Amino acid sequence: MKLISVNVGLPRLLASQGTTFKTGIFKSSIQGPTMLRATNLDGDRQADLTVHGGPDKAAYAYPSEHFAAWKTELQETELPWGSFGENFTTEGMAEVDVFIGDRYRIGSAVVMVTTPRLPCFKLAAKFKRDDIIRRFVQSGRCGFYFSVIEEGKVAAGDVIALLERETLTLSVADVNRLYTSATPDREKLRRALEVLSLPKGWRDRFRARLEEIQSTAT
Repeated sequence: MKLISVNVGLPRLLASQGTTFKTGIFKSSIQGPTMLRATNLDGDRQADLTVHGGPDKAAYAYPSEHFAAWKTELQETELPWGSFGENFTTEGMAEVDVFIGDRYRIGSAVVMVTTPRLPCFKLAAKFKRDDIIRRFVQSGRCGFYFSVIEEGKVAAGDVIALLERETLTLSVADVNRLYTSATPDREKLRRALEVLSLPKGWRDRFRARLEEIQSTAT
């Protein structure tokens, strides 16, 4: 596994559908090492800390392997690294192979996988496509967020080394399907409640969804 690109950006104004708002979704590749801190990378900021950034979402990683499919689907759109707002463009980290709670060393930093990425309206505004959120969700090409266990310097070209995997966990792909599916798997919902590295808000949502399914069944 490898870090292909490190991407950062500061919030900027974006106009869409008659409104103007700040967004940090625009990222550009940088060269050389940069410091990964508890809530973000040096040189990177988020516009709305209620849904982006913070301890559970210090850095967003997106597999480089997804870009080929997106280039086929979005042929008229240029897609440099960082196009999906990711801080880390990775190699060898598919969502089916990465698990909630996984701890990795990248450069001198240690990070932990927390959640899949759920797209918001700002993705549609950036791409100027109303259908991009639906495409993103249906594709399962969601990427994932890291929290920071140990701050340190990271750079493009760094090896990403798995340090530890929890016993009770689910893959990023599993958790993404549970959140986005209209008919989530009941057994996996139960298992998700035991994944302690999954933020409490996500477990609370899955608990409520399980209770709803059980009440409907009875």
